[in-house]
Order: sequence, then structure tokens, then C-alpha cells
Amino acid sequence: MRPMAKKTLQLGRAVAWPDSPDKAVLDRVPNPQGGTDYLVRFAIPEFTSVCPITGQPDFAHLVIDYVPGRWLLESKSLKLYAASFRNHGAFHEDCTVTIGKRIAGEIKPKWLRIGGYWYPRGGIPIDVFFQTGRLPKGIWVPDQGVATYRGRG
Repeated sequence: MRPMAKKTLQLGRAVAWPDSPDKAVLDRVPNPQGGTDYLVRFAIPEFTSVCPITGQPDFAHLVIDYVPGRWLLESKSLKLYAASFRNHGAFHEDCTVTIGKRIAGEIKPKWLRIGGYWYPRGGIPIDVFFQTGRLPKGIWVPDQGVATYRGRG
């Protein structure tokens, strides 16, 4: 894990879109409120990947909640990382858990959860959830706000 150095951040400069999740870089920045526990939420309502079998597109609404420790996840790098899945073939479960583990490995949060709310293909929506760490006492964690799939009902 590399320490934060302004010249290495993707923020504030043009960078090429990564063509795979393995080539994407997640940047972290120091947490200016390191002595305070609080919740950070990222929503990615238009996440896309492809089915590893058919090559057809898959779509999801991802919600990432975390309680930072020493580091914050830099949002531009998250956008580039999420976009790197556009041509990546993986099942819904793999995409969701891979993203959660990668973020947790980079920023070492006190607690992290990701909800992957996948749109139906073949008539079956799949929701995938991953969590790691311990939620500090007293942290308010709102509902992720993504309705379960109801179809035309």
C-alpha cells in the first residue's frame, strides 16, 4: 500500500480510463477527522459489467457505506474503478464482493458494507451484500435506500 502523495493522485489531472479492474488504481487520502467515528456513503446507481458466459451487459445500483479509519477513499478513483468493470466479465456476486474487498484492503476502514442491487436478467434480480469489520458503537447507519425489485407490481 502506497502512502498518499499529491503527485500520485488521479484527482486534478487527466488519467486514462482503466480497461480492467486489476489495472484500476484506488486512491486514498488522509482522514481529517481521524478522531471521530462517522459514516461515509457512495452510491453508484449506473454500475455496469458483463456476464462472463453470454457477454451481455449487467446493471446494478451499488451502495457502499464505511466508517473510515486513517484513510478516506478518493471519489474520482472510485469512479474510474467502477468504470473499469464495463467490459469485465464476472458474475454479480463476484463483482460486488471483489469491490468490497478491494476497497477494504486499500483504505482499511473500521467497518464497510456494500450492497449490490442487480437488475434482472432472465427474470431474476440478484441482490448481493458484503460486510467487513466492526461497526463502532453509536454510528447511525441509514437504510441503503434501494427498493427491492417489484417488476410491474
